[in-house]
Amino acid sequence: MTKSNIRRVVTGHDGNGKAVIISDGPTPHVKTSPHRPGVVINNLWTTDSMPVPIHGSTDPVTAAMKLEPVANGMNFRVVEFPPEADYINNISDEDAQKAFDAMGAGHALEGDAHGGKARHPFMHKTSTLDYAIILSGEVYMMLDEDEVLMNAGDVCIQRATNHVWSNRSNEICRIAFILIDGQET
Repeated sequence: MTKSNIRRVVTGHDGNGKAVIISDGPTPHVKTSPHRPGVVINNLWTTDSMPVPIHGSTDPVTAAMKLEPVANGMNFRVVEFPPEADYINNISDEDAQKAFDAMGAGHALEGDAHGGKARHPFMHKTSTLDYAIILSGEVYMMLDEDEVLMNAGDVCIQRATNHVWSNRSNEICRIAFILIDGQET
């Protein structure tokens, strides 16, 4: 398993109702894929209902947590995107499909909005409202036609759009994602 340096502190309550630390250490739920070189996914927490249950002592997360949350759920993760210059031109459509299949989201790869070839092999769309917080580095968020350079401290509210995160820099970009189950109306 890939080691992470993302520290995860989880709080809870003891038998007397006092606030306690349930766990404190590197997140044990880390996922990588040979089809997405250098990307490290740190799965931190997930929920499966709203309102969210706030008691309990079990960890609902696994390294295999899917890209999208379950119905009425939420997924929280930190993803590390390496510079892509050395590998992106070698990624085939099959590699991209396998990478998303491994996260239970093979259906998310859509190409562009008009049925043509996507601008980037990992362009995808989920039925979620995503909060993306750039923690370190820089990254281009690409849409079907637009793109914007985002830097540490920037926040994106991504609303079920076809998108991808493209790291064209020479440094790792670390992004915190909160994906909330959505409904297209």
